[in-house]
Amino acid sequence: MRYEGQIFRPFSEANSYLLQCTIGCSHNQCTFCGMYKDRKYRVRSLEEIKEDIRMAKAQYGDLEKVFLCDGDAVAIETDILLEILQTLYETFPSLRHVGTYVGPQSTLAKSMSELSALRAAGLTKAYLGVETGDDRLLAEIKKGVTAAQMLQAGQNLVKADINLSSMVLLGIAGKGERAREHAIATAEITNKMKPRYLAALTTTPVPGTVLYHKVQKGEFELPDPFETLEEMKLIFENITMDNLKFVGVHASNYLPVSGTLQKDKAKMLEAVNAVLETRDTGALRSEQMRGL
Repeated sequence: MRYEGQIFRPFSEANSYLLQCTIGCSHNQCTFCGMYKDRKYRVRSLEEIKEDIRMAKAQYGDLEKVFLCDGDAVAIETDILLEILQTLYETFPSLRHVGTYVGPQSTLAKSMSELSALRAAGLTKAYLGVETGDDRLLAEIKKGVTAAQMLQAGQNLVKADINLSSMVLLGIAGKGERAREHAIATAEITNKMKPRYLAALTTTPVPGTVLYHKVQKGEFELPDPFETLEEMKLIFENITMDNLKFVGVHASNYLPVSGTLQKDKAKMLEAVNAVLETRDTGALRSEQMRGL
């Protein structure tokens, strides 16, 4: 398979064929993200993409899952995306899932009819980096949208019946009272957005990023492991929507916790409280075992 640069995907797409439709991310300004800083954003030609699909067919035969890379394939013009989806489903008869990262700005640039057409054509899952529901914090980390715009982007995807996975960052507010504000605002935006999945990751400074330089200069203080668990607890306590699958097993997290809210809420809180009460570092992932 042909790939340009390092390829990233959600951990839940581990068994998917990775089809690189864009190079890099259309936004690429988030202060915490180092994923695409080494490349200039562009959309690959439809001819290249179709050739890659033919190569995948020759290499793998039939496929059930495909993930569209790089950072924000929904930014591609809708008619091109529709042709990519059509080619995928014609090439792989068993295909049942096509997912992609989506940026809030590029999602908002699509009309509801366009999003619905993409869903009808087989775009089944979208991974939206919400990060936080706190308006001021969204501006500080340069997400490019307000909390209201982020909410609208997520709601549009849900309305189009695209399976939405909202990704949020524990620790992104740093230490202090703002961490509490971040956690509560994140729960609130989740309640309103109503994704099917909420995936929590823990902020990890990546060399070369704005956030990393702030940490090095003492301008940003990372919360300790137990403070990130306090944020997780606040999110659990303030989420009121039902049938939300919380996924907290990402390698960056100090304590893997997953379950369905509200059904498993008591059990999930019990797991977090047990560690917070004992402050037992042995119950946490070691720094050597953590990563992005």
